[in-house]
Amino acid sequence: MKMRKKLLALLCSAALAAALAVPALGYTDVAEGAWYREEVQTATDQGLMTGVTADRFDPEGTVTRATVITVLWRLEGSPDVTVESVFPDIPVNNWAYTAAAWAKAVGIAAGYSDGTFAPGDSVTREQLAVFLYRYALYKGQPIAQGVVDLYDDSLYIPSWALTGMKHALGAGLMTGSGNRLSPLGLASRAQLATVL
Repeated sequence: MKMRKKLLALLCSAALAAALAVPALGYTDVAEGAWYREEVQTATDQGLMTGVTADRFDPEGTVTRATVITVLWRLEGSPDVTVESVFPDIPVNNWAYTAAAWAKAVGIAAGYSDGTFAPGDSVTREQLAVFLYRYALYKGQPIAQGVVDLYDDSLYIPSWALTGMKHALGAGLMTGSGNRLSPLGLASRAQLATVL
């Protein structure tokens, strides 16, 4: 009987130690004091984003084009869409196919000039701003007019992304750091969760 109690106590201690090793959020790479922790929790709880594995969110990992449209599609309630031809580089059995079909149908994603979408490409901050701007247009939301000229690198924003960057700044979806917007910098998964 004593052996059974000792074994039970040992198992309870091991379970408690394991529970303390993995944060309540469930991701081992999202620290308690991380600036994005609450936003990652919210995005996960609402089913908008998932981890790259069961216990890793990869907050510093770059966001792909497929991830952005999938998150926006989920934000919209994951509507079912039927489109004859989505993008030639997203096959029907691809995990982002329905999201891509929806994004194309509602004008959030147009793809590149050659007709492809390049779902695995990393997203720059300016590209993310344009996706968010087009989503706001789709939703009929007011378009914000942030002042990009206040930032030293505003001249690096191409004309096709300027309205999107202004909207993202004015709506508080993006901010600069050290007087720079870093429009060509890659957007991280933590930043996407925060934008949501």
